[in-house]
Amino acid sequence: MAAAFAPKWVIVIAFYNEAKFIAPTVQAALAQNRDDILLVCVDNASTDASAAIVAEAIAGNPRAILVAETNQGHTFALRRGLEIAQEMGAQNIAFWDADTFYPPQYISRADELLGSDPRVVGVQAFDIYGPFDSWKNRIIRQRMALTASLLSGQGHTGTFGQAFRIAPLLACGGPKSNDWPFVLYDHELVHRVLKHGRLSHAADHVCWPAPRRQVKGHVRWNLVERLTYALTPYLVKDWFFYSFLGPRLRARGMFEAGLRVRDWE
Repeated sequence: MAAAFAPKWVIVIAFYNEAKFIAPTVQAALAQNRDDILLVCVDNASTDASAAIVAEAIAGNPRAILVAETNQGHTFALRRGLEIAQEMGAQNIAFWDADTFYPPQYISRADELLGSDPRVVGVQAFDIYGPFDSWKNRIIRQRMALTASLLSGQGHTGTFGQAFRIAPLLACGGPKSNDWPFVLYDHELVHRVLKHGRLSHAADHVCWPAPRRQVKGHVRWNLVERLTYALTPYLVKDWFFYSFLGPRLRARGMFEAGLRVRDWE
């Protein structure tokens, strides 16, 4: 293991064929404004130059490592990252997407939002596109923060914007659930984590995913499913995921493996 220190935070960048995008994301992780972070880059059976690009970017850095996960699927790679975080004795973990930009204060802000209250088990960062302080994004950020406050029993960001205390994340089973082999695992993960506490957020805690991520028709849920998710109280969210949504996704063949199909490229 390259790291010889005990990090408070671990950033996990799980990637598959992200040669065009991953270098800036790795640099954003290395540019975080604190020195208690271990960067774990997990190559999920890439067939392009992604792993070589990461290896070059982190060469000689004792607080960054590159590992491989041959089981194909994003949650397998996230689980591998969590295992390393656990081995290193880290307290918190942040999941990053390989084509997303994160500001230098991202982990520091997540740390503030976690605070010292153990009932706060995770933090959600909102995704925006374009300048942080544009009028459009000011409105979007405030709207998303208000929605997350009003609908606190569900997820409001993908895994790209999720960070957790490691103890409750392990207690809920971690990012890989054998009961949920489908897409939308980010929301299902939040559902399980919320059984152990609540999530925090703020209108200024954001990241910038690549716009191409907005084009993913083959893995989207439909309007009825999204509305049912929003309107279902948390106490019956088990029913929503495992009796309502899961069978519908299975019938449409919307398994996690479909995320490796890049219909936006």
